[in-house]
This record gives sequence, structure tokens and C-alpha cells, in this order.
Amino acid sequence: MLLLTCPYCGVEAEETEFAPGGQAHLRRVAAGSEDDAFAGYLFTRKNPRGVHFERWRHAYGCGKWFHVARDTATLEIFGSYSAQTSAPTEAILAKIRDRRPGWEGWS
Repeated sequence: MLLLTCPYCGVEAEETEFAPGGQAHLRRVAAGSEDDAFAGYLFTRKNPRGVHFERWRHAYGCGKWFHVARDTATLEIFGSYSAQTSAPTEAILAKIRDRRPGWEGWS
């Protein structure tokens, strides 16, 4: 069971209080784009084992969307942050680098 913390209301709860929303920080294709580009956005993604940045919604709380950095192999949570940001916080990235030496996943 994952323990997530909502960065807006500060509630720490089990994952059943939240709703997953898929991968965070995706570059969405524009309206009217080519079919290949849209298919790539929908279906073609890297799914490596390890650190991922995901979208979650506090479904049974404040209802807001936020991002979580976690390791899919160990289920370790590195932190959560506002969905209105375009990148993880430096504190979260430092925590990932500290726990996973040599990690270079964020560009």
C-alpha cells in the first residue's frame, strides 16, 4: 500500500483515498496534429523499471491534482508536488539522486 501526501491540504493517506492519473509531465499534442503524433502520445511511452513521475488526484479529500515521484520497483515515494509546475522540485530531485546514485532520468 502506498502512503501519499497531498501537497495542497497536507493529508497523508493510503492510495485508496487518491485516484491515479497516469504519467506526469507529458507533452500533449496540439489539436489538428497528425494521426501518427497523436497515436504516439497515446500509446508509445517508455516504461522503465525505476523512478516515475505520476499524476494523482485527492479524490476523497480536496479533489486537486498533484504529481508524485516514486520508484515502481520498490514503491518508495520521493515526494509530491503541485500539478501546476512543469518540473519536479529540486528537493525531490536531490532526494532521488541521493537514493539512486547515477540516476539521470530527469532532463
